[in-house]
Parts: sequence; C-alpha cells; structure tokens
Amino acid sequence: MPLNTFKAVVKKKEGLAVECEARGFKFTLDEPEELGGTNTGMNPVEALLCSLGACQTIVANAFAGEFGIDLQDFWVELEGDLDTDGFMGLSDVRPGYSKIRFNMHIKSDAPEEKINEFVEFIEKRCPVGDSINNGVKFEKTKITIEK
Repeated sequence: MPLNTFKAVVKKKEGLAVECEARGFKFTLDEPEELGGTNTGMNPVEALLCSLGACQTIVANAFAGEFGIDLQDFWVELEGDLDTDGFMGLSDVRPGYSKIRFNMHIKSDAPEEKINEFVEFIEKRCPVGDSINNGVKFEKTKITIEK
C-alpha cells in the first residue's frame, strides 16, 4: 500500500483551548484549571493516551478474526507519568511523558496462549504505539506570518 499523508489543523480558541480538525471532524483540547486552562476538554497528553488506546482497540477489532479470536469485548486502561514542571519551565526535566503504562482487557474464550500472541501482534501493528515507542522525525516545513 502506498504512503498515506494524514492532515490535521489546530487553531487557537479562547485561553489555552484549541480546536482540532481532521477530515471534517472537530474536537476541543484544553488544559485543566491548575495548569492555566479552562478545563473545556482533555489536554493534549491525555489525548495522546486516548490515541494510543484507540489505536490498539482498532487493531484488535480489525484483526481478531484473522487470529480466530472471538473478541467479545476489548478496552484499554492507560496512564502516563509526566512532570509538569517541564511544561511550566520550572525545571530542566523533559516536558513529555517519561513512561506510559497500559492494561488491555480482553474478553474472549480463546486460549491464553493465542491471546498472548494476539497482544504481541497488536503492539507491533499499532501505528500510534510505534510512533511513540520508536520516535518520529519532526520537520518544520515553513512558518507563515500573517499580519
């Protein structure tokens, strides 16, 4: 399959809130009040956790049949450790997550060995997990100054 380019636009709203849009779908991200926001939506690092869990869930749903697994239910609990002093500029710690943990819940009558193989497949095939775990090159293509 050819390389696909996904696109998104993020625009400033009021305070620290932003509107995110991709393919005509929109949602708001913000910061909690204790980090200077107005708490009108989850913050970007929470959205990152949700993106990882959503990607794992989509991979599980898309490929369970190929593994002969009757996936009766699937959900992921995620948590990440982040020192907010990095974001706030109060110390030299990195501003991003230092560790992300997840717990996959799988309801199926498939044998445990088969489910463990399936979980390994999910981890290898999830694009968001791969992007986080292996890093992505960032490239600033240009800066447009509007007056």
